[in-house]
Amino acid sequence: MQARWFSSAGLPPHMVIGMPALSPTMNQGNITKWRKQEGDKIEVGDVICEIETDKATLEFETLEEGYLAKILVPEGSKDVQVGQPIYVTVEESDDIEKIPADTSFGGDHKEDESSGSAAQTVEVDAAEQSPVMSRISPAAKMLIKEHGLNASLLKASGPRGTLLKGDVLAALKSGTALSSAKEKTAPAAPSPQPARDSQVQSQTTSPKGDTFEDITNTQIRKVIAKRLLESKQTTPHLYLSKDVILDPLLAFRNELKEQHGVKVSLNDIVIKAVALALRNVPEANAYWDNSKEEAQKCDSVDISIAVATEKGLMTPIIRNADQKTISAISSEVKQLAEKARAGKLAPNEFQGGTFSISNLGMYPVDHFCAIINPPQAGILAVGRGNKVVEPVMDNGGTEKTAVVTKMMLTLSADHRIFDGQVGGKFFTELALNFSDIRRLLL
Repeated sequence: MQARWFSSAGLPPHMVIGMPALSPTMNQGNITKWRKQEGDKIEVGDVICEIETDKATLEFETLEEGYLAKILVPEGSKDVQVGQPIYVTVEESDDIEKIPADTSFGGDHKEDESSGSAAQTVEVDAAEQSPVMSRISPAAKMLIKEHGLNASLLKASGPRGTLLKGDVLAALKSGTALSSAKEKTAPAAPSPQPARDSQVQSQTTSPKGDTFEDITNTQIRKVIAKRLLESKQTTPHLYLSKDVILDPLLAFRNELKEQHGVKVSLNDIVIKAVALALRNVPEANAYWDNSKEEAQKCDSVDISIAVATEKGLMTPIIRNADQKTISAISSEVKQLAEKARAGKLAPNEFQGGTFSISNLGMYPVDHFCAIINPPQAGILAVGRGNKVVEPVMDNGGTEKTAVVTKMMLTLSADHRIFDGQVGGKFFTELALNFSDIRRLLL
């Protein structure tokens, strides 16, 4: 969001730059670092600041040249709405000093905010005099009900006098909320029994205010939580599981290392096997179009891989995975994983994808069910390999016992796209890729 202002108050020509939308799903972001400071000369393409979006931490490049006159949002600010002014530029260096430090920017928008602030003050004052708050967030309501608090005695800090969860938690921590609860319950105690209940309630709620700790969520984790909840609520999940024998894959990996000096992980081979299965079963490589209420087949096989980072789970994409060699997939996975952990993924490296793989084989996890990442139609959960004893047939057709390494695969699929037949065909192709390694080389 960019707007040029020519103020009648004697300010020089200047440009107010708003928080950009750096991803399609971004509606707010965090300013993690300012690369330029007030007074610096800026050129087209210069990185002004680093912004943490709902997907990654990205560099924001300016599209204009000039001088950075004023930073409106300090470094470390969180939940800055898209479009909210974050800095001001001027065309000439001499104009920097002509922008007063106490000048507010935003024109009518700011006037609306000012009137909103006035309304907020009125609403808060009214709330302090009234036994019922005019605006209370759902999370705050739950806390008020849980602790038996008097909402009218709590100080609201939200927009337009809204009482927020943080307001209730702050009151609990300071002890003012508990005293408010006592004042609320004392007049309504005509008999000894309610008084004892109030005393017990105060005793049980008091420790809670001292034993909890708020853990600040990153933008990525907030979006993950929201999208996964939406997925479980709106996508009919179908679960299918199958054990596969790993020994041929393990032998193939050792052969690549010893004879060709190529090091690949088991996960790299799984990506290739899944990509070929999706290519051979194109109806499984699809997504659900809500506007048309029908499945749409994807033109390419793009595999999203789950990578754990400090800020949350990222899903970089291996594009056209069915057309790449295992060694090429291995190299690309390493590069994308490093960029994901450093928060340096470009939007085209994590947006899109037609199918996901989540591998917990490096942990003592035998089996799990993953949640679909919309609009994709499927995600494959990969557990660890375990040695088991089971009967096998030798070349002569004689049955004998043998020790084999087996791994459980669990498919979570959108039932609007995957019915039992499509799921069965996908697993049939996938099992063949695991048992006959030559299929991965075709």
